[in-house]
Amino acid sequence: MRSIRPSPLLLLAAAFVLAAAVELFWLQRLKPLENRLSDTFVRLHALSQQADPDIVIVDIDEKSLAQMADTAGSYPWPRAVHGELVEGIERQQPKAIVFDILFTDPDIYRKDSDAYFNQAVSAYSNIYFPMLRLPPTGDAQGIPLAEYGRQLGFEPPPAPNPEAKAAVALPGALAPENWRLGAINFLEDPDGIGRRYYLYLDARGWRIPSLPARVAKDLGYPVPAANTLLLGWRGPALAHRHISYADLYEDLARQKPRRPADEFKDKIVVIGASAAGLHDIRSTPVDSLHPAVEILATALDNLKNRGYMGEAGKGAVFALAALLLAGLGAAFSRGLSPLKAAAGLVPASLALLGAEYLAVGRLVLLPIFVPLAFGWTYYLAATVYVYLKERKAREETVRTFNRFLDPRVVKELVDRGQTAESLSGRGGELTVLFSDIRGFTTLSEAHTPHEIVDLLNQYFSRQVEVIFRHGGTLDKFIGDAIMAFWGAPAEDEKQAEHAVACALEMVDTLLAFKQELGAMGETFDVGIGIHTGPAVVGFIGSEQRQDYTAIGDTVNLSSRIEGQTKGVARILVSSDTVARCGSAFDFVDHGSYKVKGRTQEVQLFEPRRKNP
Repeated sequence: MRSIRPSPLLLLAAAFVLAAAVELFWLQRLKPLENRLSDTFVRLHALSQQADPDIVIVDIDEKSLAQMADTAGSYPWPRAVHGELVEGIERQQPKAIVFDILFTDPDIYRKDSDAYFNQAVSAYSNIYFPMLRLPPTGDAQGIPLAEYGRQLGFEPPPAPNPEAKAAVALPGALAPENWRLGAINFLEDPDGIGRRYYLYLDARGWRIPSLPARVAKDLGYPVPAANTLLLGWRGPALAHRHISYADLYEDLARQKPRRPADEFKDKIVVIGASAAGLHDIRSTPVDSLHPAVEILATALDNLKNRGYMGEAGKGAVFALAALLLAGLGAAFSRGLSPLKAAAGLVPASLALLGAEYLAVGRLVLLPIFVPLAFGWTYYLAATVYVYLKERKAREETVRTFNRFLDPRVVKELVDRGQTAESLSGRGGELTVLFSDIRGFTTLSEAHTPHEIVDLLNQYFSRQVEVIFRHGGTLDKFIGDAIMAFWGAPAEDEKQAEHAVACALEMVDTLLAFKQELGAMGETFDVGIGIHTGPAVVGFIGSEQRQDYTAIGDTVNLSSRIEGQTKGVARILVSSDTVARCGSAFDFVDHGSYKVKGRTQEVQLFEPRRKNP
């Protein structure tokens, strides 16, 4: 039983599916490019969104640094300044005040200022401060988690290690009773872009809440159990409402403030810096210079409004890549041209890009770069394979048919995309010509074998040129005979007319050749028989050797007609050939003849050129 071998293009597609799996689940070398594409859609979507108006940023901007230099000095300002600001904002009953400013070390030169700040914040339970989770390499010198972890709001593991310690930067300028803490560690991907925000950081099994997670939990907003949040950006880099720190501070100090008295009523107020000189700037999908305070506000916005993003799993992305590659593999293996394959792949790619954009609009990240990258790479590889295969087939066709056809006809076949395989095993109407040399035995007896071979090669070369010139296909040489046919592999509506014209020119060539031979050519002559009818053409033979030939009764009859030319005419054609020549030639009726293999006699004609 013959085994079925899968198409090389399907095997190539399977290899690409495997490579896509390795990339998605292991290597992830294309992740930076995937991120860039996703960032584009995220940024476009963000620009159409509005930030939550109930989250307000009191911004230490460039203006504040300059405007407060006279009253508060250079930054960092005395902490009493922040205490005064807190007291002014709290009069308007905000939901929470969230500092994005680290107060790690006490101010040893302005202890009264620190004391005032502590006193101001101690009166309220809705003020939150940041801390930092330091590198785990320093945990041995960190705080004992069993003693301080719960007090700091850390979530313990099921079986905490009593000896566990964690290196953290706490707000040492504040009294511990004022600590409502959360981490503000910046989470960036390997390419340096911040796309996520920590919800919890690990500390020897303990979970340290981030500042947005701590605030959201206290305010009753649901916090996902995951360790990170894929941020759903809303607007440009300064999307939330920003109020200049200096403007607000100065207005609160006035006896008659000019700003609205309920400006912060039920608002979440984030106090932080956007001034470039304070170097609290990060890179995000939205902007390469994104203030960290705005990123924190975005995380709060996401938790408050459930505006964070989900992400399609790697399994779904792999399934998409496998489906695309399987479709391309099936298309190419079934003979679809690269141009038609591209006509399908281009809209499919646009549809996938559109799907990712729409998914981002629904807060789902659908990474499609890997499916597209592998799909188009496979397309290019398959196109090269198809090109090389077709070129090899063209070369094979040229090599094969150059033996049988005029090179111009071969070029026409190749240009139409025909191959030796596609031209084999075809049936149809053919006009077959047999030409045999007369007097060859006498000629052979009078000359050496070398002379005979040289004579035949000269004669055959001239007659083959005539056959090719009239569009015929050279079938074979049978000793001193030539077999040719018209109608295959190139279709020929005037095949009979071309075959008869060829025979007439072959006689002219014969006469010219006889003159060149002189006395040697006195006995040299030919007989030509032509018949038109159904036949089958194809490559016939063994696996070691095959010839492109015609078979069928038409071939046999043309050979028999050639045998009737002796003593009658150099050329004889059947009535079927005459009927298909129309008025192209004059024909002399030589009557009917009994031929071997036929019960009915065959009427034969001698063709002649029409008189001018």
